[in-house]
Amino acid sequence: MRRFLPFLDWLPKYNKKLFRKDLAAGMTVGIILIPQGMAYAMIAGLPPVYGLYAALFPVIIYAFLGTSRQIAVGPVAMDSLLVAAGLGTLVITGLENYILMALFLSFMVGAFQFFMGIFRMGFLVNFMSRPVISGFTSAAAVIIIFSQLKHLLGTNIENSNKFHELVINALHHIKETNFYDFAIGIVGILVIISFKNWFKRFPAILLVVVLSTLVVYFFNLESYGVHVVGEVPAGLPSFNWHKFSFKNFKDIWPIALTLAFVGYLEAISIGRAFEDKNKVETISPNQELVALGLSNMIGSFFQAYPVTSSFSRSAINYEAGAKTTVASMVSVVMVVLTLLFLTPLFYNLPKAALASIIMVSVFGLIDLSYPKSLWNQRKDEFAVLMITFLFTLSMGIVEGIMLGVLMSLLVMVYRTSKPHFAILGNIKGSDYYKNIYRFGDEVEVRPDLLIVRFDSQLYFGNSSYFKSQLFRYIEAKGPGLKAVILNAEAINYIDSTASSMLIKVIEEIHQRNIQFYIAGAIGPTRDIIFESGIVNCLDKKYLFVKIKEAVAHYEDPDKIPVLREKIAHQNLSN
Repeated sequence: MRRFLPFLDWLPKYNKKLFRKDLAAGMTVGIILIPQGMAYAMIAGLPPVYGLYAALFPVIIYAFLGTSRQIAVGPVAMDSLLVAAGLGTLVITGLENYILMALFLSFMVGAFQFFMGIFRMGFLVNFMSRPVISGFTSAAAVIIIFSQLKHLLGTNIENSNKFHELVINALHHIKETNFYDFAIGIVGILVIISFKNWFKRFPAILLVVVLSTLVVYFFNLESYGVHVVGEVPAGLPSFNWHKFSFKNFKDIWPIALTLAFVGYLEAISIGRAFEDKNKVETISPNQELVALGLSNMIGSFFQAYPVTSSFSRSAINYEAGAKTTVASMVSVVMVVLTLLFLTPLFYNLPKAALASIIMVSVFGLIDLSYPKSLWNQRKDEFAVLMITFLFTLSMGIVEGIMLGVLMSLLVMVYRTSKPHFAILGNIKGSDYYKNIYRFGDEVEVRPDLLIVRFDSQLYFGNSSYFKSQLFRYIEAKGPGLKAVILNAEAINYIDSTASSMLIKVIEEIHQRNIQFYIAGAIGPTRDIIFESGIVNCLDKKYLFVKIKEAVAHYEDPDKIPVLREKIAHQNLSN
């Protein structure tokens, strides 16, 4: 039961001391979650109240099923932008139909996550490398910031998920700027930034919400064209079935799959960061997928759009002392009280204030230090990051992610197609064999012996490279060469194409009256050597545990180490 209901691990040890900490953390996060959730719903193109709906049932479900005790689940900026970007490409007429598609999208996201968790496919997220994530996240943050210009300027700027279109649209409408909206937004930004620098523990977001609402109310700024949230429906969300159709599924499955991956990636990365800080491992990747999946699926029936873990609220939750998911339940109670009794207070909340909250919140997602380090250390990964960043800005969110993942895979394939291939020599006075180009005069190089190490698996993508490099080294040795030793310690797999290649290579080497030895092959690789027939042309007696044993056998064939003899006669049944 604990595997499927992780809260059973900590519930028996729960006490008043832990509850006090969870209560304080939950109230702190709740104060921020309410205005932030409303702001993020605006990014998704939904009425602000849907941000509060997304902070109810999904959070409750995760509290019972999630394996991280401190991440704060709910509406987030990144997913909200992806919702807007995905649904923005569809032909949807009317706000009501847009809302229905957003809720169906949430169900689809949850379904993908749930089934990936059931079938233990959490490993797939590993294909989104850090350069891709960094490039995509930074670009998405820039797009989110510029998408809020319409609220900051108080003008009717057309939305887009492309940076250049947002800038052009803003320039076309800049003359229509409402200076009251602009002033509220700028002051909000300055207040939040100031409090972040000097009064970190004070809820600056709450201060901006309260002050801006009071200013609009007492000075009747709505009559001066200030855009306000307006009437927020009171009461809890109702239960609604989705209108399932194959057309809807066909239209939104690509964005749903993207959101499923991105949402899971955000949750697992935040959860693992807290594991490192706490020195306690609780995260189960596949159970996280199940928890997020059910949170989104069940939440979608209660008018919640896609949710995941929030970077900013999770950090606040942790710093405020949260110990368990009870803190999240406290935040839910605050949202419930707001929906039941406090919605009239949000009527005069200016949208420019919400825009200022969004802009400051997502600005921290723009990472400059990581690209700088990649530029100094990994130029190819820097290129992947920049391509992802630029294409996300110019082509769109989903397109940027897809291209970034493709570029990462291409870089990985390129690296494995031409891996490190070293010539080894004996370090004088020792049993160690190291790269002759790294140790210089300390290494003894023999004209009659070639020792090489291939630092990768052998497969169809690099088998030709292995063969060409090996014979290049053999040719360089000249006619004095008598034996070749392959150090196979780093070769963890040999596919059928590489096996056939290796058999032909060994036969060709033997035709040149040169002996061939393999040393250091690990168990799985040794099994393949026996299974694929490589051993038939190599002979069992030329398999060695260590390089020094292969060299000793070359020098004295009658000297057979006992351990080598045992290894050589192993078969797959053992």
